[in-house]
Amino acid sequence: MSRTVSAQRVATLVGDFPRSPAYAGLADRLRVLVGDGRIGLGVRLPSERELTAALDVSRTTVTRAYDVLRESGYAEARRGSGTFTRVPGGRRRAHDKALMPGAGGEDVIDLNCAAHSAPPGLAEAYQRATEQLPAYLGGPGYFPLGMPALQARIAATYDARGLPTAPEQVMVTAGALAAASVVARAFTAAGDRVLVESPTYPNATEALRGSGARLVPATVDPDGWDVDALAATVRQSAPRLAYLIPDFQNPTGHLMDDAQREELAAALARTRTLAVADEAHQALAHSPALAASMPRPFAAHARDAITIGSASKSFWGGLRLGWVRAPLDQVDRLLRARVGVDLGAPVFEQLVLADLLDHADEVLPVHRARLAAGREAVVAAVRQHLPSWRFRVPEGGLALWCELPAPLGTAVTEEAARRGVVLAPGPVFAVEGGLDRFVRIPWTSSPESLTEAVRRLAAAWEHVADTDRPTPGRRGSTGAGRVMVA
Repeated sequence: MSRTVSAQRVATLVGDFPRSPAYAGLADRLRVLVGDGRIGLGVRLPSERELTAALDVSRTTVTRAYDVLRESGYAEARRGSGTFTRVPGGRRRAHDKALMPGAGGEDVIDLNCAAHSAPPGLAEAYQRATEQLPAYLGGPGYFPLGMPALQARIAATYDARGLPTAPEQVMVTAGALAAASVVARAFTAAGDRVLVESPTYPNATEALRGSGARLVPATVDPDGWDVDALAATVRQSAPRLAYLIPDFQNPTGHLMDDAQREELAAALARTRTLAVADEAHQALAHSPALAASMPRPFAAHARDAITIGSASKSFWGGLRLGWVRAPLDQVDRLLRARVGVDLGAPVFEQLVLADLLDHADEVLPVHRARLAAGREAVVAAVRQHLPSWRFRVPEGGLALWCELPAPLGTAVTEEAARRGVVLAPGPVFAVEGGLDRFVRIPWTSSPESLTEAVRRLAAAWEHVADTDRPTPGRRGSTGAGRVMVA
C-alpha cells in the first residue's frame, strides 16, 4: 500500500518558499524536503488541485513545480495513481559498494552502519554556507587547526557543558576517526600499551593498532562499567593511553555518570595514563530532559584529557568533520602529528558545520526525536519477535546491544544477510575475539524498515537456532569484503 502525504502537511513543510518565480521556489523547497527525508521516498504527493488550495497559489505554479521535480529526478508520474517521490538514480545510489558489496536489490536493509540519514535542516545549512564561501576563495584555503570561526563555535559548546575551552584548544579534523588517528600518532609509539574498552568502536582500535600500540582490553559489561575492575586493569598494565567512550558507549549505549568519571579519572592519574574520551555520540540523548542534564565532559574530571568530537553522528556522516579538544600545551604536538596526514579539513564543510552549530537548537531536537522513534520501534520489535534476547534500553545513542541465548551472533548475521538485512555481530566489536553471543541493531532507519529488519532477523535466528551448528566466531567474519563503519 502506497504512503501518502497530505496537502496540508506539504504546505506546512514548504513554509514561505521563494516566489520569484513561485514554481521554481516551490520545486526547490520540495527537492530539499525529499532529499533530507522529511518527505520520504515512494510517497504519493498531493494532487495538483489539493496542493493549489493548501498553498493558495495558482494551479500553474504547482503544475510547473511538479514538472521540475520530475525532470530533475525527484518525482515520477504513475499513470492513474499520481506523482510519487524518488531520488535521482534510485534508492541504491545512496549505498557505497565498499560498505555493501554484492548486496543487490531495493529490498536490502543496511544496519551495518550506525549512522542516520541527514536530518531536516541540513540542506539549508549547505545553502547558507554557499553564500559564505566566496569570502574565503581569495586565500589558500588551508586551516591546519581549523577555521577560527568554527574553532570558536566548538569551544563554546564545551563552555556551555562546564568545560572552559579556548578556540585555540580545538583542532578540526576530517571526522572522529581521523581525530583518533592523529591522537594515536601524537601520543603513542610502537609497543606502548593502550587501554581500550571491549566491546568498543572497531575503527578506532584499528587506528590505535596502526600506530604500533599494544591494546589492553577492559571489559564493558552488558549492564555497564565495573569501574573497580577497570581501575584494577589500569594499575596492572599502566597504559600510556586509555581510549574511552563515556557517552552512549558504542556499541552498548551505556552512559557513564559523573561519579564514575571522577573515580576513573583518579585511577588514570595515579598511573599517569592519558585519557582519550571519544564523545562522538555525546549529543544523542533522546529525551530533552537528559540532553539538558548530561554528565560533564570527562576532561572536566581529568584536566589533561584529550577529547574527540564528531559531526557525523550528531548531524550527518557525509559532513565528514570531527575535532580534537586538548590542553593548550599539547596542541602543537597534535599539529605536528596531523600535518603528516593532511593539512586541514575542507573549507566548505567547515562553513556548513559552523552554521549547523548556530542552528543546533533547531536541528538536534528533530534528529534526537527520529532516533528515539527508531529506538522504540527496534525495542518493541525485538521484544515481540525475539523474546529470548536480552538487552538494556539505552537513553541515547544509536543502537541496541543484544545478548543471545547462545554464541550464534556471527551465524545469525550471516543468515540475516541472506534475508536482506545487513548488521554486525559482536566479534566485530571485540578487541581480542569473543563476544559471539552479541549482535548490534542500530535504529538508524525508518520505524517501518526497522520493524521489518527485526522480523527478518527473527526468522534468521529461528533458522540458525534450529540448525544448532557450531560457528567459527572469527572477528569480522560476517560480510567479508565489507568496510565496517561503526
